[in-house]
Amino acid sequence: MKVKYLHTMVRVKDLEASMKFYKLLGLKKTRHYDSEEGRFSLIFMAPEGQEECPVELTYNWDGDDGLPSDSRHFGHLAYAVENIYEMCQHLMDNGVTINRPPRDGRMAFVRSPDNISVELLQMGDPLAPQEPWASMENTGHW
Repeated sequence: MKVKYLHTMVRVKDLEASMKFYKLLGLKKTRHYDSEEGRFSLIFMAPEGQEECPVELTYNWDGDDGLPSDSRHFGHLAYAVENIYEMCQHLMDNGVTINRPPRDGRMAFVRSPDNISVELLQMGDPLAPQEPWASMENTGHW
């Protein structure tokens, strides 16, 4: 099964200060997404010539008082997979719990043995919803 590394997500308390820090490291903003409904911003920053390997800065507009002391600063690793249903089935067959099933044919979350959250995203367009995934409930958290 084909897999492609996408990004690592970190939560930030002060978006401007964080962006300034990553710019000092030589990263530049490659993408910016604001969610009015979710009240958050996603800023992707990567080194010049390595735009395919960004860090995702997640900023919650209403603040996040636990940062940085509660270890919520690290969010997840993300990988694009060739077929999200086949990958999730393969992981389940090998004892991995699917924390957030790919009900939408696009996104799932699992956790590593060290409790690291891993996001799986369908390459290209989402797959049509199908069972057992479409009606599978979340297990734990991601």
